[in-house]
Amino acid sequence: MPRTKGDQEARRRDVSAAVWQVMATRGFAGLTLRAVAAELGATTGLLTHYFPTKQTLVEYALDLLEQRTASRPRRHAGNGLAALRDALLDILPLTPEATDSNRIWVSSWDAALSDPDLSTGYARKYGQSRDRLSERVAAAQELGELSPGDPVRIAVGAQSFILGLVVQALFDPVAFPPQRQVELLDDYLATLTASH
Repeated sequence: MPRTKGDQEARRRDVSAAVWQVMATRGFAGLTLRAVAAELGATTGLLTHYFPTKQTLVEYALDLLEQRTASRPRRHAGNGLAALRDALLDILPLTPEATDSNRIWVSSWDAALSDPDLSTGYARKYGQSRDRLSERVAAAQELGELSPGDPVRIAVGAQSFILGLVVQALFDPVAFPPQRQVELLDDYLATLTASH
């Protein structure tokens, strides 16, 4: 009996869930056809129907990561400084889901650094993130919540701070539980408003 389109979509969802679970538990380096097959309870032969090579699996995993990141709920507490704070909070590993997502992003950096095409794509993504942060900085400056200055430079500093905090929280979650991450972010934002 031939498989229906619904069966194929269900299998694709199952495969996506297995890829995500492997990345969340083993990191990007642990992403192999064998590991995904074991998570799925299938043979590697079945998976080669979806991913004929390791590179196609990696590309799929990165697409999945980007889709999940883009579809994640975002905070919207207000404008200006509150919007900047929300954007930075949305990056932090404050929930199990956000922790998994960040663990996968950070573990994927190695693959991106060793592949010129991926590296260019990551540079573009982080540049777009800085652009969005710059817009929020500029809005906070217009509202008088932040001192005048180059919004791009402030955004670069904010992104650097938050990514550093993400890495520390992933490596030492006991020392950097969610409450402490939020406190450290608020302390950082206070330094941006101190001269105001």
